[in-house]
Amino acid sequence: MKGKKRFNFSLSSAAIIAILSSIVLPTSTYAADENGEDFSLTIMHMNDTHARVEPLANMVTAVKEIREQKPDALLFNAGDVFSGTLYFNQFQGQADLALLNMMDIDAMTFGNHEFDLGSSENGHASLNKFIEGANFPFVSANVDLSADPFAGGRVSNTFTEDAQDSTVYDGMVKEVNGEKVGIFGLTTEETLMTSSPGAAKITNYAAEAERAVAAFEDMGVNKIVAISHLGYDSNPSVGNDLMLAEQVDGIDVIVGGHSHTQLNEPTVVTTDENGAAKDPTVIVQAYQYAQYLGELDVNFNEQGVITGSSGHLIDATQKQADPEAVNTLNTYKSEVDQVSNQETGAVAQKPLTNPRLTDSDVSVRANETELGNLITDAMLVKAQEKMPEVSIAMQNSGGIRAAIDQGPITVGEVITVLPFGNDPAVVQLTGDEIKQILEYSVRLAPEESGGFLQISGMKFAYDSTKEAGSRVVSMQVKTGEEYVDISPDQTYSVTTNNFTAKGGDGYDVFAKAYAEGRVQDLGEIDWEQFRDYMVENLKGEVNPVIEGRITDLLGKDPEPTEPPVEEEPNEETPPVTPDPNEETPNPNDDGNYQEENPGDKPQEDPKDDDKPTDDDKNNQDDNDSTPPPSSQNNGGNGSNSGGSIVKVSDDKTSPAYSGSGSKLPNTATNMYTYMLAGAVLLAAGIVTFIFKRKKAKA
Repeated sequence: MKGKKRFNFSLSSAAIIAILSSIVLPTSTYAADENGEDFSLTIMHMNDTHARVEPLANMVTAVKEIREQKPDALLFNAGDVFSGTLYFNQFQGQADLALLNMMDIDAMTFGNHEFDLGSSENGHASLNKFIEGANFPFVSANVDLSADPFAGGRVSNTFTEDAQDSTVYDGMVKEVNGEKVGIFGLTTEETLMTSSPGAAKITNYAAEAERAVAAFEDMGVNKIVAISHLGYDSNPSVGNDLMLAEQVDGIDVIVGGHSHTQLNEPTVVTTDENGAAKDPTVIVQAYQYAQYLGELDVNFNEQGVITGSSGHLIDATQKQADPEAVNTLNTYKSEVDQVSNQETGAVAQKPLTNPRLTDSDVSVRANETELGNLITDAMLVKAQEKMPEVSIAMQNSGGIRAAIDQGPITVGEVITVLPFGNDPAVVQLTGDEIKQILEYSVRLAPEESGGFLQISGMKFAYDSTKEAGSRVVSMQVKTGEEYVDISPDQTYSVTTNNFTAKGGDGYDVFAKAYAEGRVQDLGEIDWEQFRDYMVENLKGEVNPVIEGRITDLLGKDPEPTEPPVEEEPNEETPPVTPDPNEETPNPNDDGNYQEENPGDKPQEDPKDDDKPTDDDKNNQDDNDSTPPPSSQNNGGNGSNSGGSIVKVSDDKTSPAYSGSGSKLPNTATNMYTYMLAGAVLLAAGIVTFIFKRKKAKA
C-alpha cells in the first residue's frame, strides 16, 4: 500500500469522484484539491535516441524553451542512448553524451542497448566511460552493476537524498519547490537475452518496484516517478509499463522507453490488475530517435495523489538547432562523415536498384527486388545464428530507403539503405497467420504500399486480379533445398524488424502476436546485420538475383505441380469402354482421341501453352499492364496438392488452378490409371476390329 494512503486514508471528494469515474484514459484532468494546495510538477522526457546525435542539437533548444517558462521542470532519459548509427560505432556514446550534458538531465535509467558491448574484449568499459562523464546521476532498482569490473566502482545500491553525478543508484529523491519527488529506474529483463549484460544482474521489475516504493515511503516521500525501460505494452512475460501500473501500488508517473511508443497524450491507469479502483498512474513515452521531447504536467494533492494531468509531444526536429550544440556536434560529425565513405569490404557486382513506379515498371513496394532479397537473406542468416529455428524473414519495403551503386559498398550506403536502425526481432506465427500477413502485404497490389513485404526463406504466389483478402494462392517455406507447403496449424519462427513486429504499417496480426508476448528482440541493429552478412557470409561478393519468391499470377493459372496432362476424365461421367462389336473411331495424329469439351468446362486459353517455367516466373511482375482487380471473392479457400495450395472455386464457369486451365485430378496416380486402362481398351478394340474384318473377308 502506498505511503500516501498509509499516512492519511481520507481522500478529497474530488479525487474519489475522479477515481471512480475513470478506468484507463489517454489523458485526464481531475478537479483541484478542495483545499487548493495542489503541487504542480512538470516533467520533460526522452527515450530511445539510439545514437541519433545530430537531432540532439535541436533537442537542446526544445529543452531550453520549456525551462524558460518552467525553470523547475525535471528532465528524464528513459534509456537506449547506445547503438544505431556510425556515431556509436565511432565514439561509443561519447558524442551523444557531449550533447546530453548540455540539457541538465536530472536522471537517466539504462536501456537494454546500454549493455551491447558487454561481450566485447573491453566489456563495459564504454558504458563506464559514459557513466563517468555524465553530468547527471543514473537510477535502476533492478540492475546491479556492482560486480562489473569496469562500472562496479560507480554503483551505490541505495535510495539517496543526495544524488551525485556519474553515480548509479537504486533510486534518488529530488526536491522541487519544497516537495520531495522519489525517482527510481527499471530495465527490461529481456536484456539478459537480447544484449550482453555480463556481470550485471537484472532482477524482477515488479519486486524491485515494490521495494522502491516502500523505501520512498519510509523516507516520507509520497510522489514517486519510475523511469522505465520496460516498454509500454511489450512482452508480458517480462513485464511492461501497463502491467507495472496495475501491479505495483504507489507509482504516480511512469516515464517509459524501450517499445518506441508514440504516446501523443498520457495514458492514465486508475484500476489495478483485478479491476479495483486505485490511485491514478500516468504513463508517458516519446517515440524514438530524438524526434520528440515529451512534456507532462501533473498536479498532486496533499496526500500525494494525482488530481490532474496533461501532456503532449513536442516535435524537436522543427526547432532551430542550438548554436553551441552544433559547434559541439561538428567536432564529431566530420569524422563520421569521413567514415561513412569508407568501404565495408563488400562489392556490388551490379547496381542494386530500389525502384519506384514513378520511374520504373516495377517497385520495391509492389514487387520482389534483388535488393529486397539481399536484405531479407541477411536478416534470416543473422537471426539463425542466434536462433537456428528461424525459417522466414520479412522486411517492410517502406523501410528500404535507397539503392546501392555497382562497386565497393560504403558504410554510408548501408546506413542510407536501412537508415532507421531498427532492432530485428523474432515472432512466433502460425501458418494461418502468415497467410493473413501475406494477404495484407499484397492487398493493394499492383499499386505501391510501404507495408509490402520482401521475403526470404519462403515463396508465395498471389493473384492481384482477385479481391483483397483472397489473393494468396500458394505459400511454401524452404526446407533444405526444397520448398514445402506452409501448414495453417504449424508454428513458424519469423524474423522481422521491431517496427513491423509491433504492428507497424497496420499489421494487426503482428500487433496481436506482440501483445501476446510472441515477439523476442534479437538485440541487434538491422544495418549492422546487413553489413556483416555481405562481408562475412557472402565474402564480399554481392550479386543477388530475382528468384520468384513473390509471384503475381495476374489472372493466370499457377504452374502445375504434377507432370502436365492434356485432358482429365469428367468426374461425373466414367470413362467409356469401347464396344468390340462396334467400329472404333480412328485416332488423331498423336495417338489420342479428340474429346469434346464438357458443357461446364471452360475453353482453354491457347496462351496457357506459353506459361512461364519456375525460372521465368520472376519476370511476371514486369508486365506494363495489369487487369483491374476482380470483384469475385473466393473466400480464401484452398487445398494442398503436390506442394502448392490450389484454389478451389464453386463457380463452374471459372477454371480451377491447374496447369491446363481445367480442374486438377485428386492424384497423379488416378490419372495414369485412367490413361493406361484407356490404352489397353483401345488396343483391344483395334485388334477386335481387325480380326472381324479379316474374318469377314475370309
